[in-house]
Amino acid sequence: MSDTIPSAEPERQVFLDAVLHPYRSLPLRGFAIVMGLLAGASAIAGVSCVLAGAWPVFGFFGLDVALVYVAFRASYHSARQHEWVRLTERSLTVEQVSARGTRRSWRFEPAWIRVVFEERDETNSLALASHGRSLVVGSFLAPGERRSFAARLKDALARWRGTLKSSGVAHS
Repeated sequence: MSDTIPSAEPERQVFLDAVLHPYRSLPLRGFAIVMGLLAGASAIAGVSCVLAGAWPVFGFFGLDVALVYVAFRASYHSARQHEWVRLTERSLTVEQVSARGTRRSWRFEPAWIRVVFEERDETNSLALASHGRSLVVGSFLAPGERRSFAARLKDALARWRGTLKSSGVAHS
């Protein structure tokens, strides 16, 4: 990945380096096939309506195809958003990039960070909390993906804390 968060000094040990992307079940090739089939079916139905004398209906078949196309394009546009979560020996950084390309970054001290994962009925939420503030992470992920990432993040923090203890560095 070409996205980087500038650092004054290079980090020696990386415990977690994850880029989170929204899931899209239909790849671009599948989108082209679906649109082709929909356009073909609409054209056949529209021509049959024209032949039956109901020519104004033909435009509505084209409108349906256009609306489905716009909805899919909007979905693919929103899929450009992503989050980069990186835990190194010195910091936990989160960079969120919106679908429009706007970037926001946060830096946390790993010793004080708490992973807050809450399950509610069929959904869940994940946040990082420190000093009375929290940052929601992975809001666009499916519940299972969010659960899995929360476990990875907790494991990485546990490894970070274990390295801190084994090196004899006391942190208050």
